[in-house]
Amino acid sequence: MTLKYFLTVITVLVAGSQSICTGQDGYSVDVTVRVAANSKIRLAYHLGNKQYVKDSLTTDITGHCRFSGSEKLPAGVYMIVFPGNSYFELLAGEDQHFDVSCNVNNILESLDFNGSEENDRFLDYQRKWKILQEEAMAINEKLKGAGRNTPEQKLLEDQMTAQETRMKQYLQEVSRNNAGKLLGAIVRSLIPVETKKPLIPAGVSNPDSVARLRSYLYFKDHFFDNTLFSEPGLIRSPVLAGKLDQFFSQVVIQIPDSVIKEADRVLRMSNANKDVYQYVAIWLFNKYASSEIMGHDAVVVHLADKIYLSGEADWVTEEYLAELKKKIDKIRPTLIGKKGTDLVMDSFAGHYVSLYDIDAEFTILYFWEPDCGHCKEATPLLKKYYDQNRGKGIEVFAVCTQDDKEVWEKYIVENSLTWINGWDPNRVSRFDVYYNVDSTPIVYILDRDKKIIAKRLPVENIGSFIDNYRKYAPQYAGSSGK
Repeated sequence: MTLKYFLTVITVLVAGSQSICTGQDGYSVDVTVRVAANSKIRLAYHLGNKQYVKDSLTTDITGHCRFSGSEKLPAGVYMIVFPGNSYFELLAGEDQHFDVSCNVNNILESLDFNGSEENDRFLDYQRKWKILQEEAMAINEKLKGAGRNTPEQKLLEDQMTAQETRMKQYLQEVSRNNAGKLLGAIVRSLIPVETKKPLIPAGVSNPDSVARLRSYLYFKDHFFDNTLFSEPGLIRSPVLAGKLDQFFSQVVIQIPDSVIKEADRVLRMSNANKDVYQYVAIWLFNKYASSEIMGHDAVVVHLADKIYLSGEADWVTEEYLAELKKKIDKIRPTLIGKKGTDLVMDSFAGHYVSLYDIDAEFTILYFWEPDCGHCKEATPLLKKYYDQNRGKGIEVFAVCTQDDKEVWEKYIVENSLTWINGWDPNRVSRFDVYYNVDSTPIVYILDRDKKIIAKRLPVENIGSFIDNYRKYAPQYAGSSGK
Protein backbone atom coordinates (compact mmCIF):
# COMPACT_ATOMS: atom_id res chain seq x y z
CA MET A 1 0.00 0.00 0.00
CA THR A 2 1.57 3.30 -1.06
CA LEU A 3 0.93 7.00 -0.71
CA LYS A 4 0.42 7.17 -4.46
CA TYR A 5 -2.57 4.87 -4.08
CA PHE A 6 -4.21 7.07 -1.47
CA LEU A 7 -3.50 10.30 -3.35
CA THR A 8 -5.16 9.05 -6.51
CA VAL A 9 -7.99 6.96 -5.12
CA ILE A 10 -10.01 10.02 -4.10
CA THR A 11 -11.04 10.42 -7.72
CA VAL A 12 -12.94 7.14 -7.53
CA LEU A 13 -14.09 7.18 -3.94
CA VAL A 14 -17.29 8.86 -4.96
CA ALA A 15 -18.41 5.94 -7.11
CA GLY A 16 -21.45 3.81 -6.44
CA SER A 17 -23.13 0.47 -6.70
CA GLN A 18 -26.63 -0.72 -7.28
CA SER A 19 -28.84 -2.17 -4.60
CA ILE A 20 -32.33 -3.58 -4.84
CA CYS A 21 -34.56 -0.51 -4.75
CA THR A 22 -37.57 -0.54 -2.48
CA GLY A 23 -40.07 1.98 -1.17
CA GLN A 24 -41.60 4.72 -3.29
CA ASP A 25 -41.80 4.40 -7.06
CA GLY A 26 -39.66 6.50 -9.35
CA TYR A 27 -37.21 9.09 -8.11
CA SER A 28 -37.38 12.65 -6.84
CA VAL A 29 -34.29 14.70 -6.03
CA ASP A 30 -35.24 18.14 -4.74
CA VAL A 31 -32.26 20.50 -5.19
CA THR A 32 -31.76 23.91 -3.62
CA VAL A 33 -28.57 25.72 -4.53
CA ARG A 34 -27.72 28.97 -2.83
CA VAL A 35 -26.11 31.59 -5.09
CA ALA A 36 -27.43 29.80 -8.19
CA ALA A 37 -30.72 31.50 -9.11
CA ASN A 38 -31.96 31.00 -12.67
CA SER A 39 -29.05 28.68 -13.42
CA LYS A 40 -29.02 25.61 -15.63
CA ILE A 41 -27.97 22.55 -13.69
CA ARG A 42 -27.66 18.96 -14.87
CA LEU A 43 -28.26 15.55 -13.40
CA ALA A 44 -25.50 13.31 -14.74
CA TYR A 45 -24.13 9.85 -14.01
CA HIS A 46 -20.96 7.83 -14.33
CA LEU A 47 -20.72 4.90 -16.72
CA GLY A 48 -17.27 3.44 -16.41
CA ASN A 49 -14.76 6.24 -16.90
CA LYS A 50 -17.22 8.46 -18.77
CA GLN A 51 -20.04 10.72 -17.64
CA TYR A 52 -23.42 11.25 -19.28
CA VAL A 53 -26.24 13.74 -18.74
CA LYS A 54 -29.52 12.26 -17.55
CA ASP A 55 -31.55 15.51 -17.33
CA SER A 56 -31.13 19.28 -17.14
CA LEU A 57 -33.26 21.96 -15.46
CA THR A 58 -33.12 25.66 -14.70
CA THR A 59 -33.38 26.74 -11.08
CA ASP A 60 -35.98 29.29 -10.04
CA ILE A 61 -35.22 32.63 -8.41
CA THR A 62 -34.52 30.87 -5.10
CA GLY A 63 -32.09 28.39 -6.67
CA HIS A 64 -34.55 25.51 -6.47
CA CYS A 65 -35.47 22.71 -8.91
CA ARG A 66 -36.55 19.08 -8.72
CA PHE A 67 -35.32 16.19 -10.82
CA SER A 68 -37.90 13.41 -10.98
CA GLY A 69 -39.08 10.45 -12.99
CA SER A 70 -41.68 7.71 -12.88
CA GLU A 71 -39.06 4.93 -12.86
CA LYS A 72 -36.25 4.54 -10.38
CA LEU A 73 -32.78 5.54 -11.45
CA PRO A 74 -30.42 2.63 -12.06
CA ALA A 75 -28.34 2.57 -8.90
CA GLY A 76 -24.95 4.19 -8.99
CA VAL A 77 -23.13 7.50 -8.68
CA TYR A 78 -24.91 10.58 -9.98
CA MET A 79 -23.78 14.19 -10.14
CA ILE A 80 -25.45 17.55 -9.85
CA VAL A 81 -23.41 19.71 -12.22
CA PHE A 82 -23.45 23.52 -12.08
CA PRO A 83 -22.41 26.12 -14.66
CA GLY A 84 -18.64 26.04 -14.93
CA ASN A 85 -18.72 22.25 -14.35
CA SER A 86 -18.40 22.37 -10.57
CA TYR A 87 -20.45 19.53 -9.07
CA PHE A 88 -21.20 17.25 -6.19
CA GLU A 89 -21.96 13.56 -6.27
CA LEU A 90 -24.75 11.55 -4.71
CA LEU A 91 -25.72 7.93 -4.50
CA ALA A 92 -28.88 6.57 -6.07
CA GLY A 93 -29.65 3.35 -4.28
CA GLU A 94 -32.59 2.52 -2.04
CA ASP A 95 -33.20 6.17 -1.15
CA GLN A 96 -34.35 7.97 -4.31
CA HIS A 97 -36.75 10.49 -2.78
CA PHE A 98 -34.78 13.12 -0.87
CA ASP A 99 -33.81 16.77 -0.69
CA VAL A 100 -30.33 18.20 -1.04
CA SER A 101 -29.01 21.72 -0.64
CA CYS A 102 -25.62 23.43 -0.87
CA ASN A 103 -23.83 26.68 -1.56
CA VAL A 104 -22.25 26.60 -4.99
CA ASN A 105 -19.24 28.52 -3.67
CA ASN A 106 -18.52 26.01 -0.92
CA ILE A 107 -20.04 22.75 -2.05
CA LEU A 108 -18.62 19.97 0.12
CA GLU A 109 -18.70 21.92 3.36
CA SER A 110 -22.24 23.23 2.83
CA LEU A 111 -23.76 20.08 1.34
CA ASP A 112 -26.77 18.74 3.26
CA PHE A 113 -29.09 15.81 2.53
CA ASN A 114 -32.57 15.32 3.98
CA GLY A 115 -34.36 11.99 3.65
CA SER A 116 -31.40 9.85 2.53
CA GLU A 117 -29.44 8.15 5.28
CA GLU A 118 -27.12 6.55 2.77
CA ASN A 119 -26.16 9.90 1.28
CA ASP A 120 -25.65 11.28 4.79
CA ARG A 121 -23.16 8.49 5.38
CA PHE A 122 -21.60 9.06 1.98
CA LEU A 123 -21.11 12.73 2.78
CA ASP A 124 -19.58 11.95 6.18
CA TYR A 125 -17.23 9.55 4.47
CA GLN A 126 -16.16 12.07 1.83
CA ARG A 127 -15.40 14.72 4.44
CA LYS A 128 -13.42 12.34 6.64
CA TRP A 129 -11.50 10.96 3.71
CA LYS A 130 -10.62 14.47 2.56
CA ILE A 131 -9.06 15.15 5.96
CA LEU A 132 -7.10 11.89 5.91
CA GLN A 133 -5.84 12.60 2.42
CA GLU A 134 -4.74 16.12 3.28
CA GLU A 135 -2.83 14.77 6.28
CA ALA A 136 -1.05 12.26 4.05
CA MET A 137 -0.20 14.94 1.50
CA ALA A 138 1.27 17.16 4.25
CA ILE A 139 3.57 14.34 5.40
CA ASN A 140 4.55 13.67 1.82
CA GLU A 141 5.52 17.30 1.25
CA LYS A 142 7.74 17.18 4.32
CA LEU A 143 9.32 13.96 3.04
CA LYS A 144 10.28 15.69 -0.20
CA GLY A 145 12.32 18.21 1.76
CA ALA A 146 13.90 15.77 4.20
CA GLY A 147 17.50 14.76 3.71
CA ARG A 148 18.24 11.24 2.54
CA ASN A 149 19.07 8.71 5.25
CA THR A 150 18.46 11.24 8.03
CA PRO A 151 16.58 10.80 11.32
CA GLU A 152 13.98 13.23 9.97
CA GLN A 153 13.37 11.04 6.93
CA LYS A 154 12.98 7.93 9.09
CA LEU A 155 10.54 9.74 11.38
CA LEU A 156 8.42 10.97 8.46
CA GLU A 157 8.42 7.56 6.81
CA ASP A 158 7.12 6.05 10.04
CA GLN A 159 4.44 8.76 10.18
CA MET A 160 3.44 7.97 6.59
CA THR A 161 3.21 4.25 7.33
CA ALA A 162 0.98 4.99 10.32
CA GLN A 163 -1.16 7.35 8.22
CA GLU A 164 -1.61 4.77 5.50
CA THR A 165 -2.63 2.24 8.13
CA ARG A 166 -5.25 4.68 9.49
CA MET A 167 -6.56 5.26 5.98
CA LYS A 168 -6.90 1.56 5.25
CA GLN A 169 -8.56 0.94 8.61
CA TYR A 170 -11.04 3.71 7.87
CA LEU A 171 -11.92 2.13 4.51
CA GLN A 172 -12.45 -1.21 6.25
CA GLU A 173 -14.62 0.43 8.91
CA VAL A 174 -16.86 2.20 6.37
CA SER A 175 -17.16 -0.96 4.29
CA ARG A 176 -18.08 -3.03 7.32
CA ASN A 177 -20.58 -0.52 8.69
CA ASN A 178 -22.30 -0.21 5.30
CA ALA A 179 -22.32 -3.84 4.23
CA GLY A 180 -25.14 -4.54 1.80
CA LYS A 181 -25.37 -0.87 0.85
CA LEU A 182 -24.05 1.15 -2.04
CA LEU A 183 -21.43 2.85 0.06
CA GLY A 184 -20.19 -0.40 1.52
CA ALA A 185 -19.69 -1.96 -1.90
CA ILE A 186 -17.87 1.13 -3.16
CA VAL A 187 -15.41 1.41 -0.33
CA ARG A 188 -14.81 -2.32 -0.10
CA SER A 189 -13.69 -2.37 -3.73
CA LEU A 190 -11.12 0.33 -2.94
CA ILE A 191 -9.39 -1.55 -0.13
CA PRO A 192 -6.03 -2.62 -1.59
CA VAL A 193 -5.00 -6.25 -1.54
CA GLU A 194 -2.07 -6.83 0.79
CA THR A 195 0.54 -9.15 -0.66
CA LYS A 196 1.61 -11.77 1.86
CA LYS A 197 5.27 -12.58 2.33
CA PRO A 198 5.78 -15.70 0.21
CA LEU A 199 7.24 -18.90 1.58
CA ILE A 200 10.44 -19.80 -0.25
CA PRO A 201 11.57 -23.46 -0.24
CA ALA A 202 14.95 -24.07 1.29
CA GLY A 203 17.82 -24.46 -1.10
CA VAL A 204 16.39 -22.32 -3.90
CA SER A 205 19.29 -20.76 -5.83
CA ASN A 206 17.46 -17.50 -6.61
CA PRO A 207 15.21 -16.80 -3.61
CA ASP A 208 14.72 -13.10 -4.42
CA SER A 209 13.41 -13.88 -7.91
CA VAL A 210 11.14 -16.61 -6.60
CA ALA A 211 9.81 -14.25 -3.91
CA ARG A 212 9.03 -11.53 -6.46
CA LEU A 213 7.27 -14.01 -8.74
CA ARG A 214 5.17 -15.49 -5.94
CA SER A 215 4.26 -12.03 -4.65
CA TYR A 216 3.18 -11.00 -8.14
CA LEU A 217 1.11 -14.14 -8.64
CA TYR A 218 -0.61 -13.68 -5.28
CA PHE A 219 -1.40 -10.05 -6.05
CA LYS A 220 -2.75 -10.97 -9.49
CA ASP A 221 -4.86 -13.87 -8.24
CA HIS A 222 -6.34 -11.81 -5.38
CA PHE A 223 -6.66 -8.46 -7.17
CA PHE A 224 -10.48 -8.59 -7.23
CA ASP A 225 -10.98 -10.07 -3.75
CA ASN A 226 -12.69 -6.89 -2.54
CA THR A 227 -14.73 -6.28 -5.70
CA LEU A 228 -18.39 -7.30 -5.49
CA PHE A 229 -19.23 -8.46 -9.00
CA SER A 230 -22.72 -9.23 -7.72
CA GLU A 231 -23.27 -5.46 -7.29
CA PRO A 232 -24.50 -4.06 -10.65
CA GLY A 233 -24.37 -0.47 -9.42
CA LEU A 234 -20.58 -0.56 -9.78
CA ILE A 235 -21.22 -0.28 -13.51
CA ARG A 236 -22.42 3.31 -13.05
CA SER A 237 -19.27 4.40 -11.28
CA PRO A 238 -15.57 4.78 -12.02
CA VAL A 239 -14.84 1.89 -9.65
CA LEU A 240 -15.37 -1.19 -11.81
CA ALA A 241 -13.90 0.31 -14.98
CA GLY A 242 -10.94 1.61 -13.00
CA LYS A 243 -10.24 -1.80 -11.48
CA LEU A 244 -10.55 -3.53 -14.85
CA ASP A 245 -8.24 -1.03 -16.53
CA GLN A 246 -5.61 -1.27 -13.81
CA PHE A 247 -5.69 -5.06 -13.87
CA PHE A 248 -5.57 -5.60 -17.61
CA SER A 249 -3.19 -2.71 -18.34
CA GLN A 250 -0.77 -2.89 -15.41
CA VAL A 251 -1.03 -6.31 -13.78
CA VAL A 252 -1.64 -8.86 -16.53
CA ILE A 253 1.32 -9.68 -18.78
CA GLN A 254 0.34 -8.58 -22.28
CA ILE A 255 0.79 -11.97 -23.90
CA PRO A 256 -2.41 -13.21 -25.59
CA ASP A 257 -2.52 -16.50 -23.69
CA SER A 258 -2.11 -14.68 -20.36
CA VAL A 259 -4.76 -12.10 -21.24
CA ILE A 260 -7.20 -14.78 -22.38
CA LYS A 261 -6.73 -16.78 -19.17
CA GLU A 262 -7.39 -13.75 -16.96
CA ALA A 263 -10.27 -12.48 -19.13
CA ASP A 264 -12.01 -15.83 -18.77
CA ARG A 265 -11.45 -15.76 -15.00
CA VAL A 266 -12.89 -12.25 -14.64
CA LEU A 267 -15.85 -13.18 -16.82
CA ARG A 268 -16.55 -16.14 -14.53
CA MET A 269 -16.50 -13.84 -11.51
CA SER A 270 -18.81 -11.35 -13.23
CA ASN A 271 -21.37 -14.09 -13.83
CA ALA A 272 -22.64 -13.25 -10.36
CA ASN A 273 -24.87 -10.65 -12.03
CA LYS A 274 -26.18 -10.54 -15.58
CA ASP A 275 -25.74 -6.78 -16.00
CA VAL A 276 -22.21 -6.88 -14.63
CA TYR A 277 -21.35 -9.77 -16.95
CA GLN A 278 -22.62 -7.79 -19.93
CA TYR A 279 -20.63 -4.73 -18.90
CA VAL A 280 -17.42 -6.68 -18.35
CA ALA A 281 -17.84 -8.58 -21.60
CA ILE A 282 -18.31 -5.38 -23.60
CA TRP A 283 -15.45 -3.67 -21.76
CA LEU A 284 -13.04 -6.50 -22.50
CA PHE A 285 -14.04 -6.83 -26.13
CA ASN A 286 -13.76 -3.09 -26.78
CA LYS A 287 -10.39 -2.84 -25.00
CA TYR A 288 -8.73 -5.54 -27.07
CA ALA A 289 -10.50 -4.69 -30.31
CA SER A 290 -8.86 -1.26 -30.06
CA SER A 291 -5.48 -2.51 -28.80
CA GLU A 292 -2.42 -1.66 -30.86
CA ILE A 293 -0.34 -4.43 -29.27
CA MET A 294 0.59 -7.05 -31.84
CA GLY A 295 -1.11 -10.37 -31.16
CA HIS A 296 -4.05 -9.01 -29.19
CA ASP A 297 -6.36 -9.86 -32.06
CA ALA A 298 -6.15 -13.42 -30.71
CA VAL A 299 -7.89 -12.11 -27.58
CA VAL A 300 -10.56 -10.51 -29.78
CA VAL A 301 -11.19 -13.77 -31.63
CA HIS A 302 -11.39 -15.69 -28.36
CA LEU A 303 -13.85 -13.24 -26.79
CA ALA A 304 -15.94 -13.12 -29.94
CA ASP A 305 -16.20 -16.91 -30.00
CA LYS A 306 -16.85 -17.22 -26.26
CA ILE A 307 -19.34 -14.40 -25.80
CA TYR A 308 -20.87 -13.26 -29.05
CA LEU A 309 -20.72 -16.03 -31.63
CA SER A 310 -21.64 -18.63 -28.99
CA GLY A 311 -25.03 -16.95 -28.56
CA GLU A 312 -24.40 -15.66 -25.01
CA ALA A 313 -24.63 -12.00 -26.01
CA ASP A 314 -28.38 -11.53 -26.06
CA TRP A 315 -27.87 -7.76 -25.99
CA VAL A 316 -26.79 -7.47 -29.64
CA THR A 317 -28.74 -7.79 -32.89
CA GLU A 318 -28.52 -10.58 -35.43
CA GLU A 319 -27.17 -8.04 -37.92
CA TYR A 320 -24.32 -7.14 -35.57
CA LEU A 321 -23.47 -10.81 -35.03
CA ALA A 322 -23.42 -11.51 -38.76
CA GLU A 323 -21.06 -8.60 -39.40
CA LEU A 324 -18.88 -9.58 -36.46
CA LYS A 325 -18.60 -13.14 -37.74
CA LYS A 326 -17.36 -11.86 -41.10
CA LYS A 327 -14.68 -9.77 -39.42
CA ILE A 328 -13.58 -12.56 -37.10
CA ASP A 329 -13.41 -15.03 -39.98
CA LYS A 330 -10.97 -12.65 -41.72
CA ILE A 331 -8.78 -12.31 -38.64
CA ARG A 332 -8.76 -15.97 -37.62
CA PRO A 333 -6.33 -17.35 -40.24
CA THR A 334 -3.85 -14.51 -39.63
CA LEU A 335 -3.33 -14.99 -35.90
CA ILE A 336 0.25 -15.10 -34.72
CA GLY A 337 1.33 -18.72 -34.39
CA LYS A 338 -0.87 -19.89 -37.27
CA LYS A 339 0.78 -21.22 -40.40
CA GLY A 340 0.28 -18.72 -43.19
CA THR A 341 -1.74 -19.88 -46.20
CA ASP A 342 0.27 -20.63 -49.32
CA LEU A 343 0.02 -18.08 -52.12
CA VAL A 344 0.64 -19.12 -55.71
CA MET A 345 0.63 -16.44 -58.40
CA ASP A 346 2.32 -14.99 -61.44
CA SER A 347 5.38 -12.82 -60.93
CA PHE A 348 7.46 -10.04 -62.46
CA ALA A 349 10.00 -12.71 -63.41
CA GLY A 350 7.45 -14.26 -65.78
CA HIS A 351 6.80 -17.52 -63.95
CA TYR A 352 4.56 -18.65 -61.13
CA VAL A 353 5.87 -18.39 -57.59
CA SER A 354 4.75 -20.03 -54.38
CA LEU A 355 5.11 -18.63 -50.90
CA TYR A 356 5.80 -22.12 -49.56
CA ASP A 357 8.70 -22.60 -52.02
CA ILE A 358 10.72 -19.83 -50.40
CA ASP A 359 13.64 -21.26 -48.45
CA ALA A 360 14.55 -18.62 -45.91
CA GLU A 361 14.70 -18.20 -42.16
CA PHE A 362 12.31 -15.29 -42.43
CA THR A 363 9.93 -14.35 -45.19
CA ILE A 364 8.62 -10.79 -45.21
CA LEU A 365 5.19 -10.85 -46.85
CA TYR A 366 4.56 -7.33 -48.11
CA PHE A 367 1.21 -6.13 -49.53
CA TRP A 368 1.60 -2.82 -51.31
CA GLU A 369 0.67 -0.52 -54.20
CA PRO A 370 2.94 1.73 -56.29
CA ASP A 371 0.71 4.78 -55.86
CA CYS A 372 -0.15 4.31 -52.17
CA GLY A 373 1.06 7.30 -50.16
CA HIS A 374 2.27 5.28 -47.19
CA CYS A 375 3.78 2.67 -49.51
CA LYS A 376 5.91 5.37 -51.15
CA GLU A 377 7.50 5.88 -47.73
CA ALA A 378 7.61 2.25 -46.64
CA THR A 379 8.81 0.55 -49.84
CA PRO A 380 12.18 2.38 -50.03
CA LEU A 381 12.80 1.55 -46.35
CA LEU A 382 12.02 -2.11 -46.98
CA LYS A 383 14.29 -2.12 -50.05
CA LYS A 384 17.16 -0.69 -48.00
CA TYR A 385 16.70 -3.36 -45.33
CA TYR A 386 16.43 -6.10 -47.95
CA ASP A 387 19.53 -4.99 -49.84
CA GLN A 388 21.52 -5.02 -46.58
CA ASN A 389 20.22 -8.43 -45.44
CA ARG A 390 19.67 -10.41 -48.62
CA GLY A 391 21.54 -13.66 -48.31
CA LYS A 392 21.35 -13.49 -44.53
CA GLY A 393 18.20 -15.53 -44.09
CA ILE A 394 15.80 -12.83 -45.32
CA GLU A 395 13.46 -12.95 -48.31
CA VAL A 396 10.64 -10.64 -49.37
CA PHE A 397 7.47 -11.78 -51.13
CA ALA A 398 5.80 -8.58 -52.30
CA VAL A 399 2.21 -8.73 -53.55
CA CYS A 400 0.79 -5.78 -55.45
CA THR A 401 -2.87 -5.24 -54.57
CA GLN A 402 -3.85 -3.09 -57.57
CA ASP A 403 -4.42 -4.16 -61.18
CA ASP A 404 -2.43 -1.65 -63.29
CA LYS A 405 0.36 -3.87 -64.53
CA GLU A 406 2.15 -1.12 -66.44
CA VAL A 407 2.43 1.10 -63.36
CA TRP A 408 3.54 -1.88 -61.28
CA GLU A 409 6.23 -2.96 -63.71
CA LYS A 410 7.51 0.59 -64.15
CA TYR A 411 7.86 1.06 -60.39
CA ILE A 412 9.74 -2.23 -60.01
CA VAL A 413 12.22 -1.35 -62.77
CA GLU A 414 12.78 2.28 -61.72
CA ASN A 415 13.31 1.33 -58.08
CA SER A 416 15.27 -1.88 -58.67
CA LEU A 417 13.04 -4.10 -56.56
CA THR A 418 14.88 -7.40 -56.81
CA TRP A 419 12.84 -9.38 -54.32
CA ILE A 420 9.99 -11.72 -55.33
CA ASN A 421 7.30 -9.56 -56.93
CA GLY A 422 3.99 -11.40 -57.04
CA TRP A 423 1.18 -10.44 -59.44
CA ASP A 424 -2.43 -11.51 -58.91
CA PRO A 425 -4.73 -8.69 -60.11
CA ASN A 426 -7.83 -10.91 -60.04
CA ARG A 427 -6.98 -12.16 -56.54
CA VAL A 428 -7.24 -15.78 -57.61
CA SER A 429 -4.98 -16.76 -54.73
CA ARG A 430 -7.40 -14.97 -52.36
CA PHE A 431 -4.51 -13.24 -50.66
CA ASP A 432 -6.90 -10.53 -49.51
CA VAL A 433 -9.01 -13.11 -47.64
CA TYR A 434 -6.24 -15.27 -46.20
CA TYR A 435 -4.21 -12.28 -44.99
CA ASN A 436 -7.04 -9.82 -44.29
CA VAL A 437 -5.67 -7.24 -46.69
CA ASP A 438 -7.93 -4.21 -46.24
CA SER A 439 -5.33 -1.49 -46.74
CA THR A 440 -1.71 -0.97 -47.74
CA PRO A 441 1.04 -1.35 -46.82
CA ILE A 442 0.67 -4.48 -44.69
CA VAL A 443 3.60 -6.52 -43.43
CA TYR A 444 3.69 -10.11 -42.18
CA ILE A 445 6.81 -11.93 -41.06
CA LEU A 446 6.86 -15.72 -41.42
CA ASP A 447 9.44 -18.12 -40.04
CA ARG A 448 11.11 -20.91 -41.99
CA ASP A 449 8.00 -23.10 -41.61
CA LYS A 450 5.81 -20.19 -42.77
CA LYS A 451 4.32 -19.71 -39.35
CA ILE A 452 3.19 -16.14 -38.74
CA ILE A 453 5.45 -14.58 -36.09
CA ALA A 454 4.60 -10.91 -36.67
CA LYS A 455 1.91 -8.96 -38.47
CA ARG A 456 1.01 -5.42 -39.45
CA LEU A 457 4.46 -4.33 -38.36
CA PRO A 458 5.79 -0.91 -39.42
CA VAL A 459 8.53 -1.45 -42.00
CA GLU A 460 11.02 0.51 -39.90
CA ASN A 461 10.57 -2.04 -37.07
CA ILE A 462 11.25 -5.15 -39.15
CA GLY A 463 14.98 -5.22 -38.50
CA SER A 464 14.75 -4.84 -34.72
CA PHE A 465 11.96 -7.41 -34.55
CA ILE A 466 13.96 -10.05 -36.41
CA ASP A 467 17.09 -9.30 -34.37
CA ASN A 468 15.16 -9.68 -31.12
CA TYR A 469 13.39 -12.79 -32.35
CA ARG A 470 16.69 -14.41 -33.16
CA LYS A 471 17.99 -13.47 -29.75
CA TYR A 472 15.06 -14.15 -27.44
CA ALA A 473 12.43 -16.43 -28.99
CA PRO A 474 12.74 -19.70 -27.01
CA GLN A 475 11.21 -21.75 -29.80
CA TYR A 476 13.53 -20.37 -32.49
CA ALA A 477 15.94 -23.03 -33.70
CA GLY A 478 17.46 -21.34 -36.76
CA SER A 479 20.61 -19.28 -37.05
CA SER A 480 21.28 -16.15 -39.06
CA GLY A 481 23.02 -16.42 -42.37
CA LYS A 482 21.40 -19.64 -43.54
